[in-house]
Amino acid sequence: MKKLITTLRNIFSIEDLRTRIINLALLLLVYRIGTFIVIPGVDPVILGELNKAAKLEGLLGLINTFSGGAFERVSVFALGIMPYISASIVVQLLTIAVPSFQKMQKEGEDGRRKINLITRYLTIAITAVQGMAYLVNLKSTKAEALMGMNWTMFLVVGVTVLVAGTMFVMWLGERITDRGIGNGISIIIMVGIIARLPLALLAEIQGRFETGGFIMFIIEFVIWIVTILAVIALVQATRRIPVQYAKRIVGNRQTGGVRQYLPLKVNAAGVMPIIFAQALMFLPASATQISLFENSTFLQSMTNPYGTWYNVVFFFMIVLFTYFYTAITINPNQIADDLKRNGGFIPGVKPGRKTANFIGSVMSRITLPGSIFLGFVAIFPAFAIIFGVNDQFAQFYGGTSLLIMVGVILDTLQQVEQYLIMRHYDGLMKTGRIKGRTSVGGAITG
Repeated sequence: MKKLITTLRNIFSIEDLRTRIINLALLLLVYRIGTFIVIPGVDPVILGELNKAAKLEGLLGLINTFSGGAFERVSVFALGIMPYISASIVVQLLTIAVPSFQKMQKEGEDGRRKINLITRYLTIAITAVQGMAYLVNLKSTKAEALMGMNWTMFLVVGVTVLVAGTMFVMWLGERITDRGIGNGISIIIMVGIIARLPLALLAEIQGRFETGGFIMFIIEFVIWIVTILAVIALVQATRRIPVQYAKRIVGNRQTGGVRQYLPLKVNAAGVMPIIFAQALMFLPASATQISLFENSTFLQSMTNPYGTWYNVVFFFMIVLFTYFYTAITINPNQIADDLKRNGGFIPGVKPGRKTANFIGSVMSRITLPGSIFLGFVAIFPAFAIIFGVNDQFAQFYGGTSLLIMVGVILDTLQQVEQYLIMRHYDGLMKTGRIKGRTSVGGAITG
């Protein structure tokens, strides 16, 4: 306890760090207030009653979790930051497949500015399309909550407000990155997820007390903590490849001649495989709405997120997408060229193609256990449901929610620790250092 108090005192004694923490808190407060502001033309009282009787699942449930409940409240931030993430993924894939985007990426600051501008315009387009679909779905499922506004006017106003809300959330994320701590987009997603944790935990406690299963709740809580520790190990696990740098004479000084390490993440793809897989798993539910497939037993079984077939297919898709995303984010040839250009080499491996092949083979070997572990983390909530855990609390037993929470918290704590060490204070831990997700080819998760 004394160590904790001393650490907190050290944190707030650093003026720059204290200012950033206050800015972070204020910007997040603005975001949370916005998630409770309903778009014009919707009755929040009637909507709240309808939400109690309905339950969002699948991709819609994921979006609602990421938005901190703003999606089901039809807030001005209902779509949250998800359209921006979708646009970023599309642009990232374009920089790999389209030569003109590859050229922009290599143009330095000017190229990054162009790519950011394209991402923003694409975000507006995606938000407009998703906003229209969102409001049409709202009319078909919860028409009682609409206040009788002309439908065309409601659609125009609603889409405009949703686009403005998403762009404002994106702006908040950028301000958090510039003036706060950590990656703003990731922190906004994490706050939306954590905002639902107290209610989910309270619902689980109430359910266990009503059935007299308090001991069972203690067991569930211990398993949850163990799962969190396992995810931390997955996020931080790296395979360090030794790299030796040749000695060079620069002027009158000798440089190089030191040994460093190339850290390759066991889970280099982050949560992207789960996001891709969940997006595809939403397709069977859409297909069952077509009369040709509505009686398909297999497709019907694929609409149950806690069913056997759903989770088997989901698991294998995550393994495949982990290999795919790792392959497009980590380029062994580029790493080998960078090492050669800087006078570095892996002991016992020839520079150039041999080095690229060696790095590629190492990535293939460590990606297999990482992808399998990631798959089990993604489907673990289904096992929690089978053993009687409340479906709200089960979401925090694994999947995207837990991975994002752990990753973002580690990244933020790592930045705080860097501030402390730069001011010659002790770190946040007595032994070792906190490692975030940043590494060679680290995947974007926020």
